[in-house]
Amino acid sequence: MAEAARERLRDYLRELKPEARALLATELERAQLRGEGLPGAAFILQALRDTARRDGPTPPRVGNPQRLFFAPLEPFLVDDAPERKHRGRIPRACLDPIWTFICRDLMPKEAKKYIEQVQLLLAGNEKNGAEQVARAFQDATEQRLRECFAAIKSDDKTRRRVAGQIGTPHALEDVRELAAVLRLRDALAVIGSRLPPTISNLAGEQLENVKTLLDSPIARHRDVFLYALLMVMNRLGSPWQLIRLAISAAASDEAAHIAETAFAVAVDVVLGDLDRMIANLRNVVMNACGDEIACLLKEIHDAARALHSEIDLPADSPWGRQLAASRAAVAGLLEAEIGDIPGQVRLLLRPRSLKETGAEGTLDAVEVAGIEAKLLLTALCRNYASELAISETTRRVTSDLQNYFDSGTQVLLDRLRTAPPGERTFRQSQVDAAIRFCAKLFGPEYAGLLAKAADVAAKGEQKAAKA
Repeated sequence: MAEAARERLRDYLRELKPEARALLATELERAQLRGEGLPGAAFILQALRDTARRDGPTPPRVGNPQRLFFAPLEPFLVDDAPERKHRGRIPRACLDPIWTFICRDLMPKEAKKYIEQVQLLLAGNEKNGAEQVARAFQDATEQRLRECFAAIKSDDKTRRRVAGQIGTPHALEDVRELAAVLRLRDALAVIGSRLPPTISNLAGEQLENVKTLLDSPIARHRDVFLYALLMVMNRLGSPWQLIRLAISAAASDEAAHIAETAFAVAVDVVLGDLDRMIANLRNVVMNACGDEIACLLKEIHDAARALHSEIDLPADSPWGRQLAASRAAVAGLLEAEIGDIPGQVRLLLRPRSLKETGAEGTLDAVEVAGIEAKLLLTALCRNYASELAISETTRRVTSDLQNYFDSGTQVLLDRLRTAPPGERTFRQSQVDAAIRFCAKLFGPEYAGLLAKAADVAAKGEQKAAKA
């Protein structure tokens, strides 16, 4: 499909009402399950879901055999690199390799039959029947995995072979988590049904209710407890609030008393989640994703602050050392990104000869956008500098840039005003970049003043040229 046709189709789909988009997506997915592949169906489905993500809730999916099988794992999936292991959780990226292992190596005949049955049921809109078939296949898979673990317990060669067939960095641990969740599926479903869909503030009566649920026999079972905690965390608006259960259980905010309770694992989980967020921050900073950076910085800041403000956490305790290491990691990451920004700005906006710029040349747009992203990061860091241990760096960088723009912008304007014809376009691109940079770091009012001054300088140049 030509790009122009794709764009017209996207525009048409965006104009549809949400109900119509949901209905169209459902019918296309059912057609795919029936094997009736329509031209462009994959593109249309993707466009529908992209539009839904921007405009509101994503339309419900018809489902497929793999998604239905892994449904009990949803509260325990984590969006992180497969190399990182989280207690009680499985990286979402590991699901495809695990599914391939089940269908190709563990029980190929049973998997083939399951897929065929579920596809027929879902295509006929028989969701309840498909879920019953999925439950039976989940039970059969858990039983086969139990047999597999027994076989590899004392056989290193078989263990290596099975790990290689799965192919994930923590293959056997990931599959053990899957088997555990499938085995505990019904108990976890009961706990999930008794939790509120969302918990904006885990305090007061809400805290007491959740604590009572987790103290019940079904949740306090040693195999269930960790997963029950993770289910609570999954419902929290601020995941760090999970530590309040540990504080409540100990009836104290002292780390030593909390560590003696069964709920101490809640602190471990929150610290692990903090490390996951820092790893994700590293990825989004590399890709200059502004909105994600702002969201992650706030979440990291809030979690780090809560860990040492809500808990009396001695610096030499295991939890205290782990928190200090996490704060040092995020500080090192941010300092590496913003520490040399003043030098980069000066280098980009330095005077250049016509030989360097070329006639009618301009600044490199990618380079400008890269510095702009780092300036946005600098501005965001100022909001969280103290908790993230980067106060000194942000103060130095902001002060250097403030001094540069206070004195250097006049130089930029003078160069624009006096530039010969062949250099005017490049000088204007430098001033435009400076305006964008100031908007990110000092706000629209400061940038607006610079833009007005630039406009006056450009008009003065035009008058001089006419004269």
